[in-house]
Amino acid sequence: MIVIYTDGLAEPNPGIGTYGYVILKDGASVSSRHGFSGQRVTNNYAEYDGLIHALAELSGNEGDEIVVRSDSSLLVNQMAGAWKVGKKAYNNPHGGSYVEKFLEARELARKFAKLRFEWIPREQNMEADELSRVAYREALRKMRT
Repeated sequence: MIVIYTDGLAEPNPGIGTYGYVILKDGASVSSRHGFSGQRVTNNYAEYDGLIHALAELSGNEGDEIVVRSDSSLLVNQMAGAWKVGKKAYNNPHGGSYVEKFLEARELARKFAKLRFEWIPREQNMEADELSRVAYREALRKMRT
């Protein structure tokens, strides 16, 4: 079984967006990554960007059982099909709407036969959270130079 822990942040919200994720296979860490999602993006945009990067990394594992764990109830519930994307999300006046990322993630997720999503408390997502913060600090350093 493959488990993905993923997180994203935007500071402020909307603001500088970053993500982090950790991939475990049969309980052992096989990958951990972080990156920059963009400027003036929302937290939800960064959350979905992290999911997209993690799923893209798992190309070739489409037949494996995969669990995505996130502390974003929006991401988990939308990807599980329990919540719809609201009209407000489509018409975000601040830019950085996450809808395009949601659609990209949903399309990517369809390639995996045994993919499910689980909400976890933030305390259980500390490694992915810290990776998103590392990416944020790196983005700030790059912007200052």
